[in-house]
Amino acid sequence: MVTLVDTLIENRERVQPDDTNNYDTAHGGNVAKWMDEAGALSAMRLAGESCVTASIDRLDFERPIPRGDTCVIESYAFATGRTSVRVRLRAFRENPRTGEREQTTASYFVFVAIDEDLKPTSVPELEVETERGRRLQRAALDGEPDR
Repeated sequence: MVTLVDTLIENRERVQPDDTNNYDTAHGGNVAKWMDEAGALSAMRLAGESCVTASIDRLDFERPIPRGDTCVIESYAFATGRTSVRVRLRAFRENPRTGEREQTTASYFVFVAIDEDLKPTSVPELEVETERGRRLQRAALDGEPDR
């Protein structure tokens, strides 16, 4: 049995010169890619199967991530369907020397579990057993765009 907290992943990417745009900040496409990769890991941890991106709700870029800072991606599954896993994703810029952090980007992704024949396959129900898990799930559901 996999719980919500088991799907919580925090990935880090150091923003290098090749990751930046003309303004010397992380290119939005790179941030979206890093979010997609982390989200897929959370979905796969829950599903126990490979997962592919089915949809991305609004992807809000609130502030830039300067070259040299670290892009921290927080990802966790907060709801499931028959074959789908909904994942909350947030990106932060983090100063690698001080640990100072602020949110830069937020979104919700939907992943679909697939079998070896690349056909959608069922996923287990999400278990929420701890107060931390309930808090994370509430935060995701409270911030999720209307469907």
